[in-house]
Amino acid sequence: MLYEGVLRKMQTELGNPIQYFLVFEDDFLNMNQALNKSMKIEFIKYQCLNCGENLPIYRQGFCKTCFYDTPAAGEWIMRPELSTAHLDKEDRDLEYEKRVQLQPHIVYLANSSNVKVGVTRKTQVPTRWIDQGAHEAIEIAEVPNRYLAGITEVALKEHVSDKTSWQKMLTNRLQDVDLVEWRERLKNNIPEEAKEYFLESNGETSLEFPVLQYPEKVKSLNLDKSQSYSGVLKGIKGQYLIFEDNTVFNVRGHEGYYVGININ
Repeated sequence: MLYEGVLRKMQTELGNPIQYFLVFEDDFLNMNQALNKSMKIEFIKYQCLNCGENLPIYRQGFCKTCFYDTPAAGEWIMRPELSTAHLDKEDRDLEYEKRVQLQPHIVYLANSSNVKVGVTRKTQVPTRWIDQGAHEAIEIAEVPNRYLAGITEVALKEHVSDKTSWQKMLTNRLQDVDLVEWRERLKNNIPEEAKEYFLESNGETSLEFPVLQYPEKVKSLNLDKSQSYSGVLKGIKGQYLIFEDNTVFNVRGHEGYYVGININ
């Protein structure tokens, strides 16, 4: 069966296991149903997620011009502590920034390869944890805007990592940790402005991914270098497809790539 369209990050539904969907303009594909089947991925062209032009993708699904113009790629996206909408100060588009920044955000701990601290909008729980391939996560604080979440993350990452080792996550080399204990340990490092938003009683969320076989070591598929690939799909974790020959494909890392996908 042939599917064609521009890649965006896979949409997910919480379940045991998590359900994954590739959504195209006129069609969608339940990736769980493709497990144990042969899949061919072919690069056709680029399609910038902002302007739609066939221009090389620079970062986050955008061509270089759009990456530096669109408010959806402002530096505060990756560095929430740089948010300024709460001060009524514009970065690229104040209306957009207010809409995204001035809403409840969650500071959390997740365990995907190791304990890490992160930030997400409340509406993105548990999607954010799924996208990171975390098998367990816990909320630390719920704050009213992105700036407070950002300064809390900056303070906590002096004591715990803010990075995921994607290779360890994909090979399922997991550390056994107690996230409740970690939350208690980090509590006193929350900045004064955010201390009142600490969450005392939330429990851990456990996540189960649809993986039949984990790779022993990973080989990353890059569509700029290999414009066509075929393999048997053995698992989906985070935003990665895992194939029988240890090849892994980062769907989110290829947003803005227009592809053909054939499944047998």
